[in-house]
Amino acid sequence: MHHSASASSLGPGGLDLSQAFFKPIQNTASPSSTKRHTKVSVIGVGNVGMAIAQTILTQDLADELALIDAKADKLRGEMLDLQHAAAFLPRTKIVASVDYAVTVGSDLCIVTAGARQNPGESRLNLLQRNVALFSHIIPPLAKYSPDSILLIVSNPVDVLTYVSWKMSGFPSNRVIGSGTNLDSSRFRFLIADHLDVNAQDVQAYIVGEHGDSSVALWSTISIGGVPVLSFLEKQQIAYEKETLENIHKAVVESAYEVISLKGYTSWAIGYSVANLARSLLRDQRKIHPVSVLAKGFYGIDGDVFLSLPTQLGRGGVLGVTNIHLTDEEMERLRESAKTILEVQSQLGM
Repeated sequence: MHHSASASSLGPGGLDLSQAFFKPIQNTASPSSTKRHTKVSVIGVGNVGMAIAQTILTQDLADELALIDAKADKLRGEMLDLQHAAAFLPRTKIVASVDYAVTVGSDLCIVTAGARQNPGESRLNLLQRNVALFSHIIPPLAKYSPDSILLIVSNPVDVLTYVSWKMSGFPSNRVIGSGTNLDSSRFRFLIADHLDVNAQDVQAYIVGEHGDSSVALWSTISIGGVPVLSFLEKQQIAYEKETLENIHKAVVESAYEVISLKGYTSWAIGYSVANLARSLLRDQRKIHPVSVLAKGFYGIDGDVFLSLPTQLGRGGVLGVTNIHLTDEEMERLRESAKTILEVQSQLGM
């Protein structure tokens, strides 16, 4: 498949008109070698992949965006549709191909390709359908961009992040799963809605598996810097644990609800992943609950990827936040790790 990009060869016989259109000034020097050219590749141009690509473009996070998909016609159509919006967007070179060579030199590779999650289907049930697919995706990405960061979005994200780590041979700090970054956003929204405050003033994390065994860290929730549960206890304000559990249950079921209503999720995950891309590419050193190698944290044994509050920057994972968990939260987190490890054991990797 041919891929098109911005070009100045509009003249007869492909004459480069840029030389005639612009006259250089005198006493110039070559561009500084310190100027970075940021390239992002998105693998899979389904609803999620295109929501991510569109958000990355509108937020001006990349100088070049490469799209990859197995369906050549849809891929070219999506590329052209984005290119035709060039007058309304920050200047970004957009290319697309079924050939992974187009991803060469990427700073960040975002993998969204995979079988679509069916209504009511557990994320873990997607595993076998997606592992085989990843064997054709991860090795070529590692080949063409050996210094890139892999950001896995496809579900089940925790297991597929582990699979990507094994298939790529990359160090663990450069293989990250989108994990519970979006779950935590949903969690913050529901708490904010419940208390009638701005979600940006709510500090709250969902950790563990991106799925049914995720863990809500109630003990660490704060609003405007005030720890919620300890405040209620000091003020002797009663609260029902069932209410807290219902909020967490709503977080877990929210994706299933969206899927049952519109057939898929796209916009929220698009913003969530662009949020991660910004922290990584711009070295923001922000803390996100994302899927990372959790071995050695909170008593977790084995090579398992699950979400923990993690500082992200240009080098990928910079560190995991040392958050104090209650005994109950720690036990639930270990159980979540066991759930993922049981699934991984079926892979023989």
